[in-house]
Amino acid sequence: MQRDLFDEEHLLFRETVRAFMAREVVPHHAQWEKDGVVPREVWKKAGELGMFGFSVPEEHGGSGIRDFRYNAVIVEELMRNNATGLGFSLHNDVVAPYLVDLTDDAQRRRWLPGFVSGELITAIAMSEPGAGSDLQGIRTTAIREGDHYVVNGQKTFITNGINADLVVVVAKTDPEAGARGTTLVVVERGMEGFERGRNLDKIGMKAQDTAELFFDNVRVPVANRLGPDDGEGFVQLMNNLPQERLSIAVAAVAAAEGVLEQTIEYCRTRQAFGRSIGSFQNTRFVLAELATETEIARHYVDRCIRALNAGQLTAVDAAKAKWWTTEVQTKVIDRCLQLHGGYGYMTEYPVAKAWMDSRVQTIYGGTTEIMKEIIGRSFGF
Repeated sequence: MQRDLFDEEHLLFRETVRAFMAREVVPHHAQWEKDGVVPREVWKKAGELGMFGFSVPEEHGGSGIRDFRYNAVIVEELMRNNATGLGFSLHNDVVAPYLVDLTDDAQRRRWLPGFVSGELITAIAMSEPGAGSDLQGIRTTAIREGDHYVVNGQKTFITNGINADLVVVVAKTDPEAGARGTTLVVVERGMEGFERGRNLDKIGMKAQDTAELFFDNVRVPVANRLGPDDGEGFVQLMNNLPQERLSIAVAAVAAAEGVLEQTIEYCRTRQAFGRSIGSFQNTRFVLAELATETEIARHYVDRCIRALNAGQLTAVDAAKAKWWTTEVQTKVIDRCLQLHGGYGYMTEYPVAKAWMDSRVQTIYGGTTEIMKEIIGRSFGF
């Protein structure tokens, strides 16, 4: 079916992103996988091309455009190239709404120009060793002392954790108030007591710096709080999680499409028993099933993007998109690896890397089980 989500300006932007990927990313990504981190210079080059902060007001260096289709173009091109090391979607899709919508004028002047240029890399610190999908279970505290918060605690699985200059930290300003006691504060590189732990060794996404963060009596100015009052953090998180989950869904479908295209071509050329493996009925049936599920997922995600742009994407819509597409992604890539036979198990083949990278998709941003719980609660049982 014809895809009609994008206008001419999005297609032109895709050409820019595609050229950037071919020039600055694809030739180097294998080395970044070995290094476990992407060089900061790549972020600055992307910033020069206008790849960050589309919704940032023009006076702070952005485009002032609230159109998630631009975000989707970047995510799709990253995933089609299996460039999972660049935490651009975390920066653009997850952190940007907090820094654009919840900041005051002084904060915008301080942070947004660097956000857009790629000179300030961002992260958001939600997960803890004892609290993943259960955000109400966090134990990191930010206790008010005059004009500062004193932040103590530990975070883990933090994307961009090594490179990040600004970290939006989810903390308890009132540990006795449950969700109502949660506040978001921005911790900046160089603050005394803010330390980075290990760059975590993961199954996949080897080039993406995913780190532990430690806060030992870090004095954070109250001027670094997001929002006008304490205790608003949980609501702020709930408002922004649908966009984060949609971003993951966009990545899931793009990754499935990319691997499926590669596998179809492989099945055309790979010979077995004197003919291409694509000529066997089992192969055709498997590919038919995967192509159908991927395309259906694509059209639902595109509809969610339109809903987000219109301010109509609900938490339930996003949960459906997130769990379904990531489960489709893992299925598609696993079956494609099987069609590659022994070569699919070799890391020199893109399908092997995609298989390892995909596994986290059903976990981060809220597990499949949590997504189903969100949907199930909507029935009013």
